[in-house]
Amino acid sequence: MSKERLIAFTDAVLAIIMTILVLELERPDQISWQALWDLRTNFFAYTISFFWLGTMWVNLHRSWDVVDKINTNLVWSSIVLLFFSSFFPYTTALVSADFNNPVAQTFYGVIVLLVTASNVWMYHELRQINSKAVGASHFNILNSAGIVDIAIKLIGLVLTLTVFPSAMMWAVLFTAVVIVLPRAIRQ
Repeated sequence: MSKERLIAFTDAVLAIIMTILVLELERPDQISWQALWDLRTNFFAYTISFFWLGTMWVNLHRSWDVVDKINTNLVWSSIVLLFFSSFFPYTTALVSADFNNPVAQTFYGVIVLLVTASNVWMYHELRQINSKAVGASHFNILNSAGIVDIAIKLIGLVLTLTVFPSAMMWAVLFTAVVIVLPRAIRQ
């Protein structure tokens, strides 16, 4: 399989996931500013999920530019990444339905962590088979910023399970704004 075919497949699946995400947004019973305001947590959850997926796509796009070779492990790590990513519309809808529900937030957090772990696996595979590629430094996502990113998400999950139900969504927002987006913009 060529890298272009895998990239096209990944782009298509992520585009579908992001489209389904918006289709899952709840519609107000009546169209009014108050009714839209009442759905603010829906829009908040949608925004976090959309930009989290979008940032992942940007990072994948930049990384895949320097890829010379792919192998079966890389294809399967990409499939696993897309599988867990495909849960975002569902988990976002659950969080949107009851933003302060610890079960919904925990499920969202588990999916975020599984996507993160899949990303780590995929970048590990990229690094293994493309270590001599120009720009291969993009493949090292388990650096200090990556570890802090994972730690904050784990803390968010623990807080969600114990004392602060919406902590997971806030942890994802925090890591996106403070760690992931600045790193993506600098590259």
